[in-house]
Amino acid sequence: KNRKEINTKSINITKVEDLKESLNKIISKGEKIYWVCPLVDESEKLQLQSVNERLKDLRNYYSDYSVEIVHGQMQQEDKNSVMQKFKSGKVNILVATSVIEVGIDDPDATVIIIENAERFGLSQLHQLRGRVGRGNSISYCILMYKTNLSANAKKRLKILRETNNGFIIAEEDLKIRGHVDLLG
Repeated sequence: KNRKEINTKSINITKVEDLKESLNKIISKGEKIYWVCPLVDESEKLQLQSVNERLKDLRNYYSDYSVEIVHGQMQQEDKNSVMQKFKSGKVNILVATSVIEVGIDDPDATVIIIENAERFGLSQLHQLRGRVGRGNSISYCILMYKTNLSANAKKRLKILRETNNGFIIAEEDLKIRGHVDLLG
């Protein structure tokens, strides 16, 4: 309630360098960024972005800023420490898996980038998007995808671009995935 609408855009992964350049303005204003990747480590089978590889890339690109990582394989104490640094402003960019999906409230985080967004479900994307838009600044959710999207992936990204309403998203998710037969 009373939260600002989040501007949601989808871009092809080939535009990642342009995106990184445009984020300099956000960071220079003292706003913070979540960068979500689906994997912790690289996979030979899955051509998806890992947080460890993205961390190296972003630390190299944003050498004047603090970029940290958080994922589910870390010890809880380490995760808490990184999250506290992010919340206090000592960390500008937090590279994470979907472990940040719930329970995080940082009004200075205004951008969330979700890589390989086509691999996430509507509900999970909506929950991740909800990490931003908690303060007074305009917030953005950038859904990065690879080419050759399936029809359902295109629908999911379109739905998220068109609405922030969780009820509409749930209804559309039901249409895409179908209902569950509890007895059979």
